Amino acid sequence: MHKLPRPLSIGNGNLLINFDADLVMRDFFFPYVGMMNQIEGRRNMMGFWVDGHFSWLDEPGWSKTWGYLDDTLVTACTARSERLGLALTISDAVHYREDLYLKRVVIRNLRSEAREVRVFFANDFNIDESDIGDTALFDPDLQAIYHYKRKRCLIIDGRIGPSAGKPARRARGARGIAQFSTGRKRFAGAEGTWRDAEDGKLEGHLISQGSVDSAIGFQGELGPGKEQQLYYWIAAGSGFDSARAIHGLALTAGPERLMSETATFWRNWVSRHSEHLAGLPPELASFFKRSILVARTQIDNRGGIVAANDTDILRHNRDHYSYVWARDGAMVAHALDLAGYHGLTRRFFRFCERAISRQGFLWHKYHPNGSVGSSWHPWVRKGDFLLPVQEDETASVLWALGRHYAADRDLDFVDTLYPTLVEPAANFLANYRDPETKLPRPSYDLWEERQGIFTYTAASTYAGLMAASLLGELFGDRTAAEWRAAAEEVKEATLTHLYDKKLGRFLRGLYVRPDGEASPDYTLDSSLFGVALFGLLPAGDERVLRTMKLVQDGLWVSTDVGGVARYTGDYYFRKSDDVERVPGNPWIICTLWLARWYIAKASSVGELKVALAILEWVRTHAIPGGHLPEQLHPYSGQALSVAPLTWSHAEAVSTVLEYLAKVRELGVTVEFSEEDRLALPSSYR
Repeated sequence: MHKLPRPLSIGNGNLLINFDADLVMRDFFFPYVGMMNQIEGRRNMMGFWVDGHFSWLDEPGWSKTWGYLDDTLVTACTARSERLGLALTISDAVHYREDLYLKRVVIRNLRSEAREVRVFFANDFNIDESDIGDTALFDPDLQAIYHYKRKRCLIIDGRIGPSAGKPARRARGARGIAQFSTGRKRFAGAEGTWRDAEDGKLEGHLISQGSVDSAIGFQGELGPGKEQQLYYWIAAGSGFDSARAIHGLALTAGPERLMSETATFWRNWVSRHSEHLAGLPPELASFFKRSILVARTQIDNRGGIVAANDTDILRHNRDHYSYVWARDGAMVAHALDLAGYHGLTRRFFRFCERAISRQGFLWHKYHPNGSVGSSWHPWVRKGDFLLPVQEDETASVLWALGRHYAADRDLDFVDTLYPTLVEPAANFLANYRDPETKLPRPSYDLWEERQGIFTYTAASTYAGLMAASLLGELFGDRTAAEWRAAAEEVKEATLTHLYDKKLGRFLRGLYVRPDGEASPDYTLDSSLFGVALFGLLPAGDERVLRTMKLVQDGLWVSTDVGGVARYTGDYYFRKSDDVERVPGNPWIICTLWLARWYIAKASSVGELKVALAILEWVRTHAIPGGHLPEQLHPYSGQALSVAPLTWSHAEAVSTVLEYLAKVRELGVTVEFSEEDRLALPSSYR
């Protein structure tokens, strides 16, 4: 059974693990974040046998809470079963440096008599996303379980007892794996070794090959009302030797110390803005830090910023969001640059340097290793070749790189990218334009749904060319003047062809008919904020004001949930046909765009309060624990599509930092209360 959403994510840039709402491990990405999911959305479960009764943690009868230790990527969860008489405190972490997953479970006996408890872990891995040719075995030397294939090896072990978290030499009284078994799964009638655990006893099969899984069991004694501590870990390596070395670290250092130092690392890593957050409500300051941490879990150490890694989306079309969209990546990189994480964003620009095509554009999307990802954009239209790209992706990367330099001023870094990324991308943007209108040629829109000439794409193209021009001037490149001239032509063409004076707003776009004429797309679209986002016009320009006021009034979802829809009639995950009240599901990104517009044009405390109210709306619609989805159900507020969505968290980070910058610019103090929120128009609550 699929469990939406993914409320917990932990990782270190090589290893990413997601848990569902039942605290079941559902994704184990290694060695890339977003690539090679060693579980593929199946269930790696924890179960308990006590007094002759057995229950997996995802079965009915357990009450659960989930969250994180403050300002860390260490989870803080609870589970309780009255039927079994057990209460659990659960913490999970991936070591910040080593590819080592750690779990701590404190088991409390709720009964007034002493009891034996057996704890089982079902380990269901498809190594490198295939169940063909896997091996699961018990190593009598380490007294641990291996799952391996080719260059991938996972070693699974643990300890139970009062000193279970101590280094092995000091863990007197702690006991290791008491039971184990390996076996066949989902083949020839076999369900899996997890079934073997349900009678409280594993059969002890030493090795299995093919489509296999394993289960291990630990045994402890609980006095009346007493607790027992258990640690479980998985060491991930490129082969036996590297996995054994990481497993050895768990033994010599002790899992307790490794979890503690991981929590300390993340608290220090995320604390760089603490002094500036004093002007925020405490809950919002905490949410800001959570957004940065969650975004970090979705970023591969080789530079790929992955859109989302929730495999529940596989139910819809057997594909997923575990790709690097250059647009998403650029927006996340910009947010992280605003937050001061320049070293992290440099890796993304290096990724784009490696990924860019010979023609100077970035493809639809990429795998985290830099290979081109799947696509639904056709290469042929009515017999003619059609470039299957979203031009704003290439443009957004240049824009973000320009903003990166403005924040970091590392000229040497930009110099290394100039001939390999800046020049080819800028030349593509300058040349891929209609010779008559000077607008960008037709490409797919940022929502990836239609092919045409769009205001958002034109605004991003202007910004990308302007950024390239400014960078070129740093090196005395004469081509910089040509890029600037092209940018000005795009701006003028956008104002001429994509602004409708009768409507008093920008068009979503134009579609070029076979006869060469263009037909306008009058659909109200939240992406029209791109005009201000990319600086084509100031946020306070009358044309932007009129456009955004219409976006605000026309796309706000008129239910108790609220929020801004992508565009009128949005069909993606549609939950209502009442387009008047629900033009589409509310999207976190689009709602935050409205807040960013208020901030950009703000000249008073009142406008900043509207932005702050929208930020509070986003915070309160996060999944418990702090994860933001892509969109929400317009009536229930339930998370829809994937969670966490990296771009959603990046928008939250950008909005908070832009808000704080505007507060400093205006020299004001914003006192925000519940009364202020309720006093705002209902469409902003």
